[in-house]
Amino acid sequence: MDLLAIEGVSHATILSIMVEIGPEGFRKFNSSKEFVSWLRLAPNNKISGGKVLSSKVPKGSNRLKIALRQATNSIGNLKDTHLSDFFKRVAFRKGRQATVSATARKLGVIIWNMVTKKEPYKPPKEYLFLDQKRKLGIAKRMRKQIAKFGLTNEDLGLNANICKTAT
Repeated sequence: MDLLAIEGVSHATILSIMVEIGPEGFRKFNSSKEFVSWLRLAPNNKISGGKVLSSKVPKGSNRLKIALRQATNSIGNLKDTHLSDFFKRVAFRKGRQATVSATARKLGVIIWNMVTKKEPYKPPKEYLFLDQKRKLGIAKRMRKQIAKFGLTNEDLGLNANICKTAT
């Protein structure tokens, strides 16, 4: 599989993967969750009575975790890619340090899936984020209301030429 197809992954990252576990080492893990947990990138959820007490990423490091975090830092500096959009969304809410861990975890899952399942990396292009879905829903509701009340462009104060270019 071509791991260089993933944005932000360099030759150094791939070399550290090969040195640390190799292509056959991925088969030791039954799922991507086990793999990222071994890397110490998955949160350690402590739950008691249905209440989340703590969900911090456990301490501990290895060379592969460091390589994925460095690749994640380069992803954070990219523009208009799937992973960089994810990075920016999480960074807005959680800060850069938590974002690096979250994106490194996502990168680990992608790499595990590529190596074990022999799947090429296909970033979602048509994915709509929640704010975009809301905007489409509001526009759809507004069109229904306009049709329901039988309003025309003149009633709304719109020029007919503008409405044709907007739709």
